[in-house]
Amino acid sequence: MTDTNVTLTKDASMTDAPEPSKAPLLSIQDLHVWFELKRWGFAHAGYVRAVDNVNFDLNYGDALAIVGESGSGKTSLMKTILGLNRPIKGDIIFDGQRLTELGPREMRHYRSKIGFVQQDPYGALPPFMSINRILAEPLIVHGIKDPAEREQRIRKVMEEVRLQPVDDFIEKFPHMLSGGQQQRVVIARAMILEPKLIVADEPVSMLDASVRVEILKLLEKLQESHDLAVIYITHDLSTVRYFSDRIFVMYAGKLIERSPVDGILYNHLHPYTDALLQGTSEPDANNAKVFKEVPPGEPPSLVHPPEGCRFHPRCPKFMDGICNVYDPREVEIEPNHFVTCWLHDDPPKS
Repeated sequence: MTDTNVTLTKDASMTDAPEPSKAPLLSIQDLHVWFELKRWGFAHAGYVRAVDNVNFDLNYGDALAIVGESGSGKTSLMKTILGLNRPIKGDIIFDGQRLTELGPREMRHYRSKIGFVQQDPYGALPPFMSINRILAEPLIVHGIKDPAEREQRIRKVMEEVRLQPVDDFIEKFPHMLSGGQQQRVVIARAMILEPKLIVADEPVSMLDASVRVEILKLLEKLQESHDLAVIYITHDLSTVRYFSDRIFVMYAGKLIERSPVDGILYNHLHPYTDALLQGTSEPDANNAKVFKEVPPGEPPSLVHPPEGCRFHPRCPKFMDGICNVYDPREVEIEPNHFVTCWLHDDPPKS
């Protein structure tokens, strides 16, 4: 029986703090990812500003959550970090190397150092391959030619993700597994090349509530045992507190608030962060007839984003002549707690 009454709070004392002089594993600098639109296949018709002026560092062994609604730019940012999108401006520096300077061979090596955990495990696994073949594929692509070495690594990673006994699972096909077991295979495939960074895109949103606890605990254990850095992408703030060191809130292509976990959950500053927290479901029967007020509408078009603050058309604390005119800058309100909002900064003088 699955034990759902388990405390998942991350213990910072269990991981060594990075050395102050050590460069970050991943550095995102002034990143802009815009997709060109064309009319009739050739005429320029504008850009989709999916990621706009994003900056942050990720240290070795850190766990970072990026939260926001659908359409906020989380997936575009993730795909750019994975090397699937090319930025039109800015830099991604991973382990001292700039992605824009990597050739095809160096890019293959870069991708071997980043594991990717997809949202839909069944859709992410080829149905015509056995688990053995699925896990062998990355090893073959990256030049592990010795069958004995491949088998050893496959069995080791299957044991780590608790697909045990290994012999009971290794020759099965994805449709023969439960959703939680399929997600364990996806995690095993992400871990098979011994990466330094795991990017997890909504890794528990397709799973039953009881299984979510197990998968989050598994990711936490792998992070600690392998000193992994993790980027956890989600729209559900109810899970991030159990797994992350920091939370970044993203809206309409921009990071609008970033802080250690407690700062976002208990001392958040941006009206949009408050809306996300208000929209988080809580397993309390007393809430069944309580309707929380959340801002109406949805994220704006990133082809023609609104002037000034991009949240102002939905913001309950909108200030006319300021929020719809001037683009707010990021300010540090308290140590490591940054927000991009005119409620916490002096507006420009006319």
